[in-house]
Amino acid sequence: MPLNNERPTSTSTAKNEDQSSDTESSDRCDSMTSTSPPKTITLDEVMASARDLSNLRLAHEIVVNPNFNLEQPDLPQNSLEKKVKDIVHKAFWDRLESELNDDPPEYEHALSLLEEIREILFSFLNPGANRMRTQISEVLDMDLIRQQADNDSVDIQGLADYIVTVMGKLCAPVRDQDVKKLKETSPNIASMFKEIFRVLDLMKMDMVNFTIQSFRPELQRQSIEYERAKFQSIVEKIPNALDHTTDWIKTSLEELLLSIPSGPDKNVRALPSPTLVLNTAYIKLLSWDYEKHPIPETLMTDEERLRELQRALQLLQTVVSILLMVHSTVGDPVSGLPTLTERLKKMASVLLEGMHSPNFNLPEALESVSAQICSELNKSLTERGYPALPPELQATLKGQICSVTQENNPIRSLVEGRVQLYFKSFMAMPSSHFTPPPTPGGLVLIQPELATVGASFVSIVNFNKQVYIPFYMGILKSLLFSDPAPSTPPREASDPHLTSQ
Repeated sequence: MPLNNERPTSTSTAKNEDQSSDTESSDRCDSMTSTSPPKTITLDEVMASARDLSNLRLAHEIVVNPNFNLEQPDLPQNSLEKKVKDIVHKAFWDRLESELNDDPPEYEHALSLLEEIREILFSFLNPGANRMRTQISEVLDMDLIRQQADNDSVDIQGLADYIVTVMGKLCAPVRDQDVKKLKETSPNIASMFKEIFRVLDLMKMDMVNFTIQSFRPELQRQSIEYERAKFQSIVEKIPNALDHTTDWIKTSLEELLLSIPSGPDKNVRALPSPTLVLNTAYIKLLSWDYEKHPIPETLMTDEERLRELQRALQLLQTVVSILLMVHSTVGDPVSGLPTLTERLKKMASVLLEGMHSPNFNLPEALESVSAQICSELNKSLTERGYPALPPELQATLKGQICSVTQENNPIRSLVEGRVQLYFKSFMAMPSSHFTPPPTPGGLVLIQPELATVGASFVSIVNFNKQVYIPFYMGILKSLLFSDPAPSTPPREASDPHLTSQ
């Protein structure tokens, strides 16, 4: 279900998409990737694009994250915004308490709060809850309550107690304890109203999240068309909105063109398939430097997920590199001991957890890993009648472990290469196939963890392809055929599986 009552230009589902529709969409994208002169963009267009991007991010998050929930904003404890908010709120509640304690009491603010509460309670009701709506209207009859206030006969405490009772009937089970505490609140009316509004705010978030869960299945059915249409509207408003995506694809295409050997006919230009170009580009995301290179625009909604997967993968690569160093250095005494290997893996993983944090001391952590591993190896060796590792061998192993993150480390390079091959195999499999591909040699030590990361990555890739394939095809057509055509038309390998992956 599109957000903000916006609907995509087509209501066809993802299942009905075919190659012809993608071709038509890619034709629409040709103008976006051409070298047309930049156009002037107005502030209104910028704001409209920002709203489109915000809606796109929210819709995408709801679809791909089953645990997505909105939460109350939590301001930093010492921030200026929180201090101002606290001061204003305290002044309001202090004034309410002062007015109610006057002789005679002043009810102006209390009546405003009651009216606001009544509208909030109405918002929680289902369309068919006429009986409850009528009861709330009768008890919280604002005209009658104002007359009572004018005659100093209004029962504010009784009205507050009734509101709490209704909240108990309307709240989600998770709020039962909060409502129970409201009933135990001290007879200070101002404090009770303050707590009522706190719990009502929580109930409003519960209602929003319930609504999100309710329309998630409908949004999932329309998500491909919705995200594509929303992104199309952004591209139409913002000049050069696909620059980073074009650079991302262009780099992969150029690498592949350089790697393709020349055929016997020099006039025929062999071209890589679109799938190969895109999969090569996606693989680059595994080692993407987010500080130096902006992420492609078509992947902005998945940036945080990709960062998390990259961090998880780099931790796994570091751990398996260390394990391979251990097996290579120590040899037979530790081979064929899965329990010991698992213990070393967990130990290294725990000590290196958070290795990407700016405040993480990686050299110090690697020193600890090497010391702990040597200690664990010596313990295991002596328990099975082997001599402990000689000091010089321990020093060699520690040096290897401490250098594992260096760019020129051969074991690290070997592991990264095999991980890329594994992910390429994963992406080449049909999207309906849930069994991971065979694990390359050396990576068996992290096979379960690697399969989990691989499945998450491929899930992101497959959905991204389905949404943005028309834009990618438009970019590829522009990159491949913008130059003057050779005397013999270029020959492109067909790939009927492109849109199904």
